[in-house]
Amino acid sequence: MDGTEKTQRTYPQGVPCWIDTEQPDVDAAAAFYGGMFGWTFEDAMPPDAPGRYLIAKLNGQDVGGIAGTGNSTAAWNTYIAVDDADTSSQRLVAAGATMKSPPADAGEGGRAAVLTDPEGAEFRIWQARRRPGSQVANMPGSWNFSDLHTSDPGAATAFYGGAFGWQVDDLGFGLLIRRPGYGDHLEATIDPGIRARQANVATPSGFEDAIAWIADSAPNEPPHWHVSFTVDDRDQAVDAAGRLGASIMGQSDSLWTRTALIRDPQGAQFTASQFTPPSG
Repeated sequence: MDGTEKTQRTYPQGVPCWIDTEQPDVDAAAAFYGGMFGWTFEDAMPPDAPGRYLIAKLNGQDVGGIAGTGNSTAAWNTYIAVDDADTSSQRLVAAGATMKSPPADAGEGGRAAVLTDPEGAEFRIWQARRRPGSQVANMPGSWNFSDLHTSDPGAATAFYGGAFGWQVDDLGFGLLIRRPGYGDHLEATIDPGIRARQANVATPSGFEDAIAWIADSAPNEPPHWHVSFTVDDRDQAVDAAGRLGASIMGQSDSLWTRTALIRDPQGAQFTASQFTPPSG
């Protein structure tokens, strides 16, 4: 590898690796998220293929996808890395998951399947080939975390712990999901300074292994995986979303973040999150 090439970001089995949104109008969604986050887009489908799938890019690096739904529903999806989609699907079903769409190739990019956990929250698995997953994360305009909204955190912990080896830490202000060893992987590949950087802002012990959060579902809210994006400034993000036709569903400030819950013009919800550490 010469000095101009970048190390590709890869994801060990059990780590959320990709997000995409299914939208009735792909072009309208691209206009919104391009305006919101500065994304550009690459059409991943051959001209004669049915359907649409755009790869969203930030500064030339893959951040997520936009897919056509063919119906009126819009939502964000979270994919979890696996070594073998077929074997993992069978194991997940045996553990209590329900198969919605069996493993299938997604062109040369990889192989995916769609499942729901025992409570009904949909998630997807991804066996990477040409596309290992999001290449930029935790930077303004990119994926921050996915949160599992559930009415039964104990059952969720048991299922996902058995399925993917996750551990859940109660930090007092939230339930953090860790994939033990992920910090070692990041340190050895794309982020050699991760532990020193996190120590500078006094993150909780083990935060280098952080991959997701568990949140209590709101009343009448179905269990689901919810996507958050990093922004430089929450208030500026709210203003931009409003100008682009989104609805602001709520805002919240905590010790570590300033967030806004946003519904895009076609109905998919996501969170814009500004990192505001106590020492920052």
